[in-house]
Amino acid sequence: MTALRGLLRGNAAVNTRTAGRWISSVAAESGFSFPASQARKGVAPRRDPGSRNVQWVFLGCPGVGKGTYASRLSRLLGVPHIATGDLVRDELATTGPLSKQLTEIVNRGQLVSDDIIIDLLSKRLEDGVAKGESGFILDGFPRTRRQAEILDGVTEIELVVNLKLREDVLLAKCLGRRICSQCGGNFNVASIDIKGENGRPGIAMPPLLPPEHCMSKLISRADDTEEVVKERLRLYYELSQPVEEFYRIRGKLLEFDLPGGIPESWPKLLRALNLDDHDEKQSAAA
Repeated sequence: MTALRGLLRGNAAVNTRTAGRWISSVAAESGFSFPASQARKGVAPRRDPGSRNVQWVFLGCPGVGKGTYASRLSRLLGVPHIATGDLVRDELATTGPLSKQLTEIVNRGQLVSDDIIIDLLSKRLEDGVAKGESGFILDGFPRTRRQAEILDGVTEIELVVNLKLREDVLLAKCLGRRICSQCGGNFNVASIDIKGENGRPGIAMPPLLPPEHCMSKLISRADDTEEVVKERLRLYYELSQPVEEFYRIRGKLLEFDLPGGIPESWPKLLRALNLDDHDEKQSAAA
C-alpha cells in the first residue's frame, strides 16, 4: 500500500487541477448525463492521442464492456489499462494460497475483498513504475465506497465513466462470453436484437466472433453461468450506488448509456470525452 500511495501521489501533482476537464459540451448535445458543475467549465481542448498521465476510472456492471472500451482508450491515449478482473485471473493462474482462496470466492459468485484487490493493484502499479509507466485507466476499481475513499486519499482521479446497459442485455452478453483456449482472445457469441417497446429504445449487438482457427477452441469462463451472473449483478447494483454517488457529488461522474455495439457506441463515447481517434479516421478514409 505504501508503494501505491507513492506512485499515485507522484502523478497527482500533475493532475490536481485537471479534474473533470474532459467532459465536453458535445455530451450534453448528445443526450449524455453529466454534472452541471462540469458543463460550466466549457469545451475542453482536444486531447492529444499521445498524451500520458491520464487518470481515469471506468465503472459498470459485469459484462457491460468496461474492458473493451477502456483498452481502446488506453491505446489511444498511451496509458496502461489496468483491469482488476485481469489481476484476479492472473493470480488464479498461479499455485499460491491466495489463488485457492480466490477460486472459492469466484466460483461462489462473490466479490473479492477490498484488501485483496488493493494488494493486487499495488503490486501491478509497482511493476508499472519499474517499466516507466505514467498515468492509468482503471477498470473494475473502485467497486466499493471504501475503495473509492482509499483511492481519493492518494490521487486525483480526473474522470469516472459509468457505462450503463439494460439488465437483460447484460445477462445475454455475460452468457455469450467465450475465450480461445489457445490464444486467450476474448469473444462473444451472443446475437442481441431487442426491439424497442413502452418508450424504451431497442438495442442491437452483433456477436463478436473469433477468426476461423479459434472457433473450435472456444471455452466459457467457469463463473459465466446464469445463476452466478445474476448474483454478480445483484451484488454490483447493491455496492455501486454509493460509489456512483461518491463521484457524482464531486462532479466527476459521466453517465454513458451504451446505445448498441462497438461500432455505434465507440464514436459516441469519443464525442462525450472530446477525443479524436485519428487511426480510425484514417482507416475509414483508406
